[in-house]
Formats: sequence, C-alpha cells, structure tokens
Amino acid sequence: MAHKILIADDEPHILESVGSYLTEDGFQVVTARNGREALFVFRHEKPDLVILDVMMPEMDGWEVARLIRKESSVPLLFLTARVEEVDQIRGLEIGADEYLPKPFSPRMVVARVRALLRRVYGELLSEPSMYRVGGVELNVETHLVSIAGERIDLTPSEFGILKALIARPGRVYTRMELLDYIQGEAFAGYERTIDVHVKNLRIKIEADPKNPEYVETVYGVGYRMRPDHE
Repeated sequence: MAHKILIADDEPHILESVGSYLTEDGFQVVTARNGREALFVFRHEKPDLVILDVMMPEMDGWEVARLIRKESSVPLLFLTARVEEVDQIRGLEIGADEYLPKPFSPRMVVARVRALLRRVYGELLSEPSMYRVGGVELNVETHLVSIAGERIDLTPSEFGILKALIARPGRVYTRMELLDYIQGEAFAGYERTIDVHVKNLRIKIEADPKNPEYVETVYGVGYRMRPDHE
C-alpha cells in the first residue's frame, strides 16, 4: 500500500509541484493550505509523514507540529525560508525530523521523504522498475529504453524526460518542470533547451517525429506522454 503524505503549505505552486512529484513516485498525497486545515486533515487522513510550511495563516507550522506531537510520532519535515539556527533548534525541540530551506527542488523533497520513511519505518521504498506505454519500454534499473523490442540509446537528459513523461501518461509537464526533473533545479533562461531534448527524443522513438505518436506538444503549456487508450 502506498504511503500517505500530507503537504501543508499556503503557496499553491508548492502544493502542486511537490504533490505531483510525490504522486509520480508512488505516494498518496493529501494537502492543506493553512495550519488549522493541516491539523484537521492530519487527524482524519492519518498520513505516514507530514510536510509542514513554517509560516502559514491561521496556525503556523510550529503550533501544528506541537499539536501533532501530542498525538503522534509521525515523521515531520519542515519547509521554511527561515534558516537561522535558533529556528532550527526550536523546530527540533518541538519534534521536527528534517528541515528543508526554501527555495528547494521538488526532487529533493521526494528524496528527503523517502529517506525519512526508510529511517522511521525501516523499509525500502522503491519506484517501479519498468514503465511501458504502447511499444515504448523504459527500464529504470538498467537505464535501457526499447521501441517494439529494439534498444534505443538515449542521452541522460533524454532518458530523464522520457522517464518523467512515461511515469504519468496524460499528465502535462511544463518546460520548467521537465528542466527541474532532469537537472534538479530550474533556470528560466534555459527552459527552451527542453525543446531541443524533446526534438532529439522524438527522432529516436517516433516513427514520424513531425507527427509524434508518443510525446505530444500541448501548445502554450509543455509536453505529455499520450496514454495508450487515446
């Protein structure tokens, strides 16, 4: 059964980006946009790990963590723009397990979540080793890609883009999201390099790169992997 993660943050783009990456990695995600809602969701959803923004309306992350700690030893990961030592000490005294300063990469959040869950629950949390859409197969463990059984050689960037797309067919990724996925950090000035990587990827996996069967352009937004059933 997938582990359930509660993300509490008043910034919608953080809920969306972090939630998307965790969902893609196989986690079940529930969200809250303020402290009171976070406490309500925690008590009703009983998540396996809680990600808390420190500065939230109605009730800050410190208070939410303090109340959660009265009821549970669930792992707590703080997201915060406050990096002063006194704030970190305060969080640790309340019962925080990890700190992640803003700004951060969503991929780093996923890595911290997986490490925390391994530490607390003592189990190896693994992603699927194989993804398949139509004739395209991607093996995470061997880093091999094949089309209708024929091996295709991809660069690391091309592999990373294909992995992101094939893991969630139909999900539209912006260029910035894909850049973040393959580099760990997104730089707006370089997001158009994704177009070059996608062009090269299509040349390798599409029968007709100008009329792609797999990697579709969603104009004005980004790219997606076309689901099997469409």
